[in-house]
Amino acid sequence: MTDRLSNRQTACAMLIAVAIAFPAATRADDTRENRGNDPFLHVSSAIAGCEAPRGPFETEQEWLDEAHYRIERGNSCWIAGRCRLANSYSYDKEIAESVTRRLNALNASLQWREKTSLWLTLQRRFIYLDGCVSRDFDKARFVSALGETADVEKVIDRTTRRP
Repeated sequence: MTDRLSNRQTACAMLIAVAIAFPAATRADDTRENRGNDPFLHVSSAIAGCEAPRGPFETEQEWLDEAHYRIERGNSCWIAGRCRLANSYSYDKEIAESVTRRLNALNASLQWREKTSLWLTLQRRFIYLDGCVSRDFDKARFVSALGETADVEKVIDRTTRRP
């Protein structure tokens, strides 16, 4: 009888522990973090009301769901012989530094800081351009100039002309 009672008490204690831990685990999973340490740069804020993009921030479950695909994408340029480094994500911090220097040089000719609210996300040699631009901003020239940065494979323009 005591074995039965102790087994029931143990099972009950385990159920209580799971019930207490479950909401905490669910909350932790909903926390958005930059789990891949991808560069995320807020480079201008001239247009009021332009909503910040989500950027590289994701939940733990989203990160786990993407893990295999991210590894595959990262290594594919090495396998194809298009990268000097073994993983295309390894370029991103270096590209972020180069893009920052390029942006500083571009401001004199394009006045992009005065005409935009922009965020850049760098992932596997791609630059994702998010935010808002004014109607008179030469977006095509700006995107082209970003694409000339060393090791950048592609610039993906996701900007809008309206906040």
